[in-house]
Amino acid sequence: MNGNATTRYQNVALLSVASTIAPRITTSAEIDLRLAPALKRLRLPKGLLQRVAGVHERRNWDENQKFDDAAVSAGQRALHAAGIEPGQVGLLINTSVTRKHLEPSVAVRIHHGLGLPSSANNFDIANACLGFVNGMTLAGQLIDAGQIDYAVVIDGEDADTIQTNTIERLLTVEIGRKDFMSEFASLTLGSGAAAAVLGRADAHPSGHRMLGGVSRAATQFNDLCVGSVDGMFTDAKALLAGGMELVVSAWTEAKRDWNWSGMHRYILHQVSDVHTNAIVKATGIDRSRVPLTYPKFGNVGPASIPITLAAEADTLRAGDRVLLMGVGSGLNTAMLEIAW
Repeated sequence: MNGNATTRYQNVALLSVASTIAPRITTSAEIDLRLAPALKRLRLPKGLLQRVAGVHERRNWDENQKFDDAAVSAGQRALHAAGIEPGQVGLLINTSVTRKHLEPSVAVRIHHGLGLPSSANNFDIANACLGFVNGMTLAGQLIDAGQIDYAVVIDGEDADTIQTNTIERLLTVEIGRKDFMSEFASLTLGSGAAAAVLGRADAHPSGHRMLGGVSRAATQFNDLCVGSVDGMFTDAKALLAGGMELVVSAWTEAKRDWNWSGMHRYILHQVSDVHTNAIVKATGIDRSRVPLTYPKFGNVGPASIPITLAAEADTLRAGDRVLLMGVGSGLNTAMLEIAW
């Protein structure tokens, strides 16, 4: 059956959001320099990452840093900002794409790092770049159901390995222009971490009410973007077309129940200039209300939405309306409204 899934919340608030910014800057000019032999052999121009994607730099962790430690740091600061003790948390959802092993879950490491109680459920939700919004949606539903009082949704990403593997492969003589472009998106990825604390709105009247939103699937496009630590391989043209078809369908149907045409901020998943411009054109939203972090941080996967929201938090005022919007490989889309 076609159509949106709709969620509405009665008593859920976003209490805080925090990010951990990776300290090491890798510029697109540096990547061009490393790829110079391949660009020359394939007769490709320099500056594609800047001109086409709009990504001028991305962040990477220092050698002694780990993505899950960065996630723990973001979680600690989010709990402190919310005024919530670890012992009060009833649920931890990790949404990281990055994982060093198949089991145990990344969530158990973060649960331990945050010092959460044994009564706090913890697990991973993996849904490509849409995971963080999915995690917030599920946590909100459990708070509304009275199952928990507080939840931490968290994400840490490490793009170093995939970045290194991709560059090394693109330098081999077997790679042609088509192969190169299929891996172009891998070069836009960056590292970072973020966390959000959710709780009951009636217990936190100064919190930011989560009102609800929609989600929609188009899983016939499941093979257009396939990634692992070895690399991410994308049919960029078909992915953009499928993603826009999905977003427009979800946005159009959502108009029956929601008025999202005049939001104060649209926090989009941070992909590229092409992706952002396509969404702005397709939905007719105000381009000036779409903050961008991908020019400096690249595409940080599921962490990109909360990183962007954390960067905008100080500029938002009580009563502002914020819409989180994302598309994840597979394809899935979700839109979640917050009354700041």
